[in-house]
Amino acid sequence: MNPTIEKITLVNTKPTLAVLVDNSKSVSFFKEDNNVKELLNSIADNKELNEKFEIKTFSFGNQLQVLDSLSFNNNDTNIYDAISSVNELNKDKKAPVLLISDGNQTIGNDYEYINSTQHIYPIVIGDTTKYKDLKISQLNVNKYSYIKNKFPVEVILNYEGTATVKSKFSIFNGGKTVFSKNVTFSRLENSKTITTNLTSNKEGVNYYTASIRKIEGEKNIRNNTKSFSIEVINEQTKVLILSSILHPDLGAFKKAIESNKQRSVDIQLINKFKNQINDYQLFILFQPNNLFNVILNQVIERKLNFLLVSGTNTNWNFINKKQVGFSKKAISQTENYGANYNESFLTFFQKDIGFNDFSPLKDKFGEISFTRDHQDLLLQNINGVQTQQPLLSVLEQNNQKTAVLFGERIWKWRSLSFLNSNSFQDFDQFIGNLVQYLASKKKRNRLEINTKSLYPANSTINISAFYVDKNYNFDNRASLEITITNKETKELTKLPFSLINKSFQATVENLSSGDYSYKVAVVGQKISKYGQFKITDYEIEEQFTHANSEKLQKLAKKTGGKLFYKNQTNTLFEDLIDNKAYFTTQKSTTKEENLIDWKWILFFVIGLFTAEWFIRKYYGKI
Repeated sequence: MNPTIEKITLVNTKPTLAVLVDNSKSVSFFKEDNNVKELLNSIADNKELNEKFEIKTFSFGNQLQVLDSLSFNNNDTNIYDAISSVNELNKDKKAPVLLISDGNQTIGNDYEYINSTQHIYPIVIGDTTKYKDLKISQLNVNKYSYIKNKFPVEVILNYEGTATVKSKFSIFNGGKTVFSKNVTFSRLENSKTITTNLTSNKEGVNYYTASIRKIEGEKNIRNNTKSFSIEVINEQTKVLILSSILHPDLGAFKKAIESNKQRSVDIQLINKFKNQINDYQLFILFQPNNLFNVILNQVIERKLNFLLVSGTNTNWNFINKKQVGFSKKAISQTENYGANYNESFLTFFQKDIGFNDFSPLKDKFGEISFTRDHQDLLLQNINGVQTQQPLLSVLEQNNQKTAVLFGERIWKWRSLSFLNSNSFQDFDQFIGNLVQYLASKKKRNRLEINTKSLYPANSTINISAFYVDKNYNFDNRASLEITITNKETKELTKLPFSLINKSFQATVENLSSGDYSYKVAVVGQKISKYGQFKITDYEIEEQFTHANSEKLQKLAKKTGGKLFYKNQTNTLFEDLIDNKAYFTTQKSTTKEENLIDWKWILFFVIGLFTAEWFIRKYYGKI
């Protein structure tokens, strides 16, 4: 026998109040540390608020975390991500959000346009008074230049204020002024774009400082200065494009490559080509067929560097016989291949210029295979589905460098890049980086390092390394370590690398501003690589002059909340407590329970049986 009964339980659920606290450096820069802590204490001490809500507190900088302690040392602020994360946690509840912040965001999507399912109540901290301020909002410069060549620098200056002011903008290199210009701002004319061309006179990494002179009454001058660097290369390149057909891609390659004045391009049809291969450092073989037999044999025999571009007119049966390190089982049917950027590509530095948004390239359909070690910069995307098949790959063996682009119509990429950014610069630099790698006669090193030459203050420095064995195959058995030296104090920092996705990664934090040199070594082997970088005084969280209450006001209005200042917390608490939209819900649950699990019933029954036994014993019935 195991009888059961139904038991009804009532559960009260209070609404959640999510408190998001800005833990970035801008809070301490505005000297609001203590005010934020006092505000949190007042929330915790308010009995009525705690009786009505289940309060959950989070901190955020570049990402959201459950609040443990506040340090106000995060180098970035991502308000959008913090709100989105809390909304996801409370998507099935009514959970208003208290946002304690100065409203200044440094990374992420613009939070003003977030679609929040919860009401947001911003509490503004920081100085809301607007002061006169001049700042360098943006600085654009190429990563590379060539010796004795001119490189463009574009600087955007902004002014906040109503009075007409005059200042002077300058660029310095090695303590010397290399450019200067007087500028005037007013309430209506509050932005200027300055463009100049500087000459690269010294080979190697060159550091520059852009600065605008302080004006009277300006409170924050940390945003008046910005540093940048450029790597100057002493190299000239002559490129030959050989094609079997006339195609708009030929012009796109020529224009992109010749955007760098140190490079020149000749285009010839294969049936008219005269054997002049000694005049060129790089060959681009566009849609090869049987007519390329002589030139391709010479390229292979002499171990010359080349880029092969395939397409609908490519003879893959011819290429597959040449043993160039890759092959394709192609059929006559064609396919459109979109591009996906491969973040683990380490052969040379190439940023994502929006490859995923470019129109697809066209090539014959088929499976690609490699017989050499290779790295893929771009992967194929077919109808929105990423594959592991390459779209752009580089190979290197026996001091010969090869690249292959599996598709034609790259001219459309150059056009779309211009439409997206109003400039060909991103696309031309992408082709330039590829040409620079292929045209270089330097022997491949077994150890390659990927790092920047300039970092802002207190930023996280990520350094990648790629190490291969004597056969130039990636060696995941190796142990790498980096030693960083402060050139001024001679202080050493030594860290090991971690193996992540076929590359070695090291993360360095908490380095002070200054010049540094580094050595990356393979433990147990006499293989090492040296380099240098600089950490500037630029602090992105210290570039703001006031709290952005206007933007927080728009956020509150859009989400159905209300904005408050730090001295209005009592009014905020009253509004939340009196708001009937937030109420405790009661939920009943029915559960079947076995009587045998009710111990008091068990003891009661045993007691009855025991009493009966004694009574019967007493009256002699037993």
